[in-house]
Amino acid sequence: MANRERPLSPHLQVYKWQVQMTSSILHRATGVILAVGALLVTGGLLALSAGPERWMQFLDLAGSIPGRIVLLGVTWALSYHLLNGIRHLLQDGGLGFSIPQFVRSSLISMIGSVLLTAIAWGVILVRWGQA
Repeated sequence: MANRERPLSPHLQVYKWQVQMTSSILHRATGVILAVGALLVTGGLLALSAGPERWMQFLDLAGSIPGRIVLLGVTWALSYHLLNGIRHLLQDGGLGFSIPQFVRSSLISMIGSVLLTAIAWGVILVRWGQA
């Protein structure tokens, strides 16, 4: 059998980065972040069921600087995944398939998720004084 050179699939370095690629990658990444966030929520519920001492330990951890950063990240992931999921639902209905519409909706998902996160954290900080 002859040894032939087979073409290799192009790697990400070959392609020019586009908003569509970024949108797809972010959607997958935020799905993973939300799965980890669900584990954190489960940990919080377990701490709550274990009694006041464990619950206070959990609140101390969540209120620390690293805890707040994680909460901010999970909030952004939820915002992005929600907005991008709505975009996908609209596309499933046959809307937004032209390239300009696709690029615009991708940018709306990205920018909107940052705005939605800022609004959510603004409400939290105003309502309770601290996150």
